[in-house]
Amino acid sequence: MGRQKQFVVALSPHERQELTDMTRKGVHSARVMTRARLLLLSDQGLKDRNVRAVGVSTVTVASIRRKFVQGGLKAALYERARPKQPPKLDAHGTAILIAEVCSAPVGRETWTMQLLADRLVTLGVVDSISDETVRRTLKKTSSSRGRSRVVCRSGRRRLRVADGSRTGYVRPALRCPSAGDLLR
Repeated sequence: MGRQKQFVVALSPHERQELTDMTRKGVHSARVMTRARLLLLSDQGLKDRNVRAVGVSTVTVASIRRKFVQGGLKAALYERARPKQPPKLDAHGTAILIAEVCSAPVGRETWTMQLLADRLVTLGVVDSISDETVRRTLKKTSSSRGRSRVVCRSGRRRLRVADGSRTGYVRPALRCPSAGDLLR
C-alpha cells in the first residue's frame, strides 16, 4: 500500500483549460511550460515518479504541488520576485575608494584589488567587501562619460590583481558634483 500524497492537485475546468492553452501556444518560458505540464499530469492522478517524465525531480514535483495547493495557480507557475541586494558601496564609499586609488599604498608600489577591499574595511566604510566588487565599482566609475574629470590629476595608475598581473590603466575617475565635499 502506497503513501498518500500530502498535496493533491485538483484543477477546476477553467484552470485546466488555461494550462492546456498555455502548453499548446508555447509563448511562455520553458520553466512555466514545464510547471503547467506537471500540474496537468498531477491532476490526472499520476504518481510523482510518473510526473517526473516532464524532466524534473520528484522533489520539484512535490514542491510545485504544494505551491498550487497553498497558493493557487499563479503561485505554482510563477516565482515570487526576490528583493534586490542594496549596493555595498554608496556614493560616499565610492568617493573614498577613488581617493584611495589615487594615493600610493603604504609599503607597496601599486594597489591590488584585495588591498583596496581591505583598506575600505579598515577605514570602516563597509563591514566586508570582495575584491570583485571593488573591481566592478572602479570599472563603472572610470568608464562614465560626459562629465569633467577631476579625480586622480596625477595621471594614470595601474592596479595589480591577486595573481600578480596588472590590469590596464585606471582612467581618471569622474566625480559627480554632489560628491564634491565628501572627502573634505
